[in-house]
Amino acid sequence: MSGRESHLVELVDDAGRAHGEASVAAAHQPPGRLHRAFSVLLVDPGGRLLLQRRAAAKTRFPLRWANSCCGHPAPGESLVEAANRRLGEELGAGPVDLTEVGVYVYYAEDPTTGRVEFEYDHVLRADVPADVSLRPDPDEVAELRWVDPATLETDLDVDPRAYAPWLGGVVNRLLRPSGPAAGVSGPSTAPAGLPADDASERPGGR
Repeated sequence: MSGRESHLVELVDDAGRAHGEASVAAAHQPPGRLHRAFSVLLVDPGGRLLLQRRAAAKTRFPLRWANSCCGHPAPGESLVEAANRRLGEELGAGPVDLTEVGVYVYYAEDPTTGRVEFEYDHVLRADVPADVSLRPDPDEVAELRWVDPATLETDLDVDPRAYAPWLGGVVNRLLRPSGPAAGVSGPSTAPAGLPADDASERPGGR
């Protein structure tokens, strides 16, 4: 085990309450262990979303299109700190203001690598300028593109296997927000009043 696979993630119950920790590698072995994650969506002034195509070296869902940035806070690390750290590592982006727009709980099995995603995913939005500076790491990101969210929702139905299985739920939370009006919850507390629908997915399903 090397790199981020050995990093620790925060295990949570289905209400987002922390109850332990595990390595990234262990949490993603079948049958999976529910853990805290985040998905960042960068939004330009025209309302377009930045997507990244995950690099071929990714251990889960390589070469599929996903949201701008994903990751896991370390146990006790705030979502804002973790998300901005990963934005820098993956996209070479500077720190941004983040707003939590919802939580998406999902399960997905990767038929290519045999790994499992079972995540309590905090969906975070950041509004960025049209000329935002991005320097993606090729070990993390194969391609970038800006898309209209309504067009993306249609494409997710037409060609779901081109996309990471969590992307539909993440975009749904962005377009139909249910999270706090501003700010991001801490790493060990589920946002008050925020439903965490179990929208489980397996490859080939919606």
